[in-house]
Amino acid sequence: MKKNYTNLYESLFLIGVVSLLFYLMMPQTYDAQEPAPLAEFSTQRALEKVKIMAKHPHYVGSPDHQRIQNYLMRELKDLGLEPSIQRGFTMTEKGTLVKSSNILARIKGTQSGKALLLLSHYDSAPHTKSHGASDDASGVATILEGVRAFLHSKTTYKNDIIIVFTDAEELGLNGAALFVTQHHWAKDIGLALNFEARGSSGPGYMLMETNQGNQKMVQAFSDGSVPYPVSNSLMYSIYKMLPNDTDLTVFREEGKIQGYNFAFIDSHYNYHTEQDYFENLAPTSLAHQGSYLMPLLYHFANADLSNLNSSNDSVYFNIPFGFVHYPFEWIWPMLILVAALLFTFTFIGLGKHVLRIDAVLKGFAPLFGVLITSIIIGVVGWWMLKLIYPDYTSILQGFTYNGHDYIYAFVAVALGICFLFYQKETSRFTEMNRLFAAIFLWLLINIGIALQLKGAAFLILPVLGSVLMLGVFVITQQSKRFWNLLMAVPALLIIVPFITMFPVGLGLKMIPSSMALTVLTFSLLLPILGSFTHKKTWATLCFLIGVSFLVKAHFEAPFTNATAKPNSLLYVLDANHHKAYWTTYDERLDAWNTPFLGQKPKPADALNQNQLYSKYGTAFRWMNSAPVKALPQPEIVFEKDTLRGNRHYYQIRITPKRKVNRYDIFIKNNIILQHLKANGVTALTHGNKIGGGTSNKILSYYVTENEPLVFSFDVPANQKPQLELMESSFDLLENPLFSVPNRPKNQMPTPFVLNDAIVVLKKIAPTPSVQQAH
Repeated sequence: MKKNYTNLYESLFLIGVVSLLFYLMMPQTYDAQEPAPLAEFSTQRALEKVKIMAKHPHYVGSPDHQRIQNYLMRELKDLGLEPSIQRGFTMTEKGTLVKSSNILARIKGTQSGKALLLLSHYDSAPHTKSHGASDDASGVATILEGVRAFLHSKTTYKNDIIIVFTDAEELGLNGAALFVTQHHWAKDIGLALNFEARGSSGPGYMLMETNQGNQKMVQAFSDGSVPYPVSNSLMYSIYKMLPNDTDLTVFREEGKIQGYNFAFIDSHYNYHTEQDYFENLAPTSLAHQGSYLMPLLYHFANADLSNLNSSNDSVYFNIPFGFVHYPFEWIWPMLILVAALLFTFTFIGLGKHVLRIDAVLKGFAPLFGVLITSIIIGVVGWWMLKLIYPDYTSILQGFTYNGHDYIYAFVAVALGICFLFYQKETSRFTEMNRLFAAIFLWLLINIGIALQLKGAAFLILPVLGSVLMLGVFVITQQSKRFWNLLMAVPALLIIVPFITMFPVGLGLKMIPSSMALTVLTFSLLLPILGSFTHKKTWATLCFLIGVSFLVKAHFEAPFTNATAKPNSLLYVLDANHHKAYWTTYDERLDAWNTPFLGQKPKPADALNQNQLYSKYGTAFRWMNSAPVKALPQPEIVFEKDTLRGNRHYYQIRITPKRKVNRYDIFIKNNIILQHLKANGVTALTHGNKIGGGTSNKILSYYVTENEPLVFSFDVPANQKPQLELMESSFDLLENPLFSVPNRPKNQMPTPFVLNDAIVVLKKIAPTPSVQQAH
């Protein structure tokens, strides 16, 4: 009975450390009634600014876009600053053309060194008419409130502080490109702090953008003494592999300006959707952003920002109230040290007969057994859940509203499987003999990390903790419970957060990885968990917990007014053939769009010949014939159609004759257009991932105030380009020519794709009145 109580205390200790870890990752409270003193950052005051900005959608070209500009200009003037607006066209290397309106201000320091940039964007995602509360009114509000508190404190500071609220970030980072390439302030900047969001809750993660090595940037962040740092070098290694970019990417690539991104990513299902409104923004996430800004603002306002480039890299990770870092040069010595300790302690243990070679080797069987079983259950389990709940696939972000319940359920099942596989005791010190296999596997993992993914090299530290458990046991011939619990802390602090972070950040498809990581963590804690008596009882308890979360997830699976189902509908008029179609991206139709698509819609392959960019590769799925509406056609004029030597030069003006939001130009016969220029600008060369991969699209123009598109190019004289225009307006539900009802409250527009749109397809051909010049 005494041992059973000991097991209970040990489990409570492990659960307590993990709970405390997550509790201490970010601020947990804020005073909604009494804002902080005027010289301090107030989450409540920042929330009031978010509420004003997120009142309506404010994407580029929307009526509310101008309201936000006016509001931000007033806010900056109220701070005693002299803001200005920078306007102009930019075109990314993927052909996204936008006229952006950046809002700028500058606070003069006492010296003439490099300036600190505070950066955030104020436009919201367009196609879903997102209110943009989290993305990115939260970032703008953080900067406004932080600067207000900073100026009120009357602090003396050396460096200029530049504030840039960029435009058109959601379309292609165009506002950032406009500032970096065309504003003279850009050359004065030494460091940027960018505040972003990819969800509406959770801790804010710090992700660096560095020109080469990160060592000086890591040290500079550490010197800033942030109270709640949440970051590690593995996160940025993964971030760089994903199709995600922020404005800071443009600053680094075009302006060679590096900096820090701060973004919260939980409740990812709200990202870029109609549900990104004020009520869904977690105040604690905004408070966490403020806890980053204030100490770093005070620190970097007086730091030397002229030389933060480095050729060396550091490993880094956070612990509660702390930020740990060390150079890459330590990776192999630490790995060799842990390996040497493992084999030394194993050799001594075999000599003292507290370890047995047969028992050590048998430790690999349960380890690989539980690992393979858990991964299979994770893969099959998530596949079955998608079969049972097919509408889950409509959430393109890959994280369902009840996603956390599924994480907890599968992790609990993985723990139960571990207890079952490790229940058989073959010797007096079974758990210590089995520990060798776990540590050896972790050493192999860390060798792979040292060779291919150095940012994750901090994972050697939990392995060191388990080696020291083994070492004390071998030396004393006793398993020291207090020592084992102490040595378990690195695994709990460093590994456990990734169990939830992976599926939150990368989608529920990562559940098998979370289960595998749970098993690998369990294996490092074998001196504790492997010594539990009545393992079948513990396994049963874990399975019951897992089932409970599955039941909870089931009851929360239906879509509600607060957790809406994404769906889509578009009207496409093929002006070339005088035909029209309803179309959708949805695999499964619902009661709202079925009346338009019909009970037996056709596959929409014919509408996918023009490849629009979608973050998740989404294409039209179904189509059905629609009535041809008398939509005003765009005016297409060939202003130049000229042969000069062996080149054919074109200049084409397209003028909308109705209120439109977007033009997409496609090439139909694979001819390469040279010297493409649109509305006076050529394409930039930074590596933006937002525009998509290879397609037949040459240009996407987001229209403001119905300003025409004028583009020019040349081709070989013996080639004739076949161009097609896709003209889109985001007003399908509002246009009086159509009778499309509003969605039910438990539905919303699918994000990341052209949606709720009236689309006109029209060939781009010369008008008879234009004569070719020879």
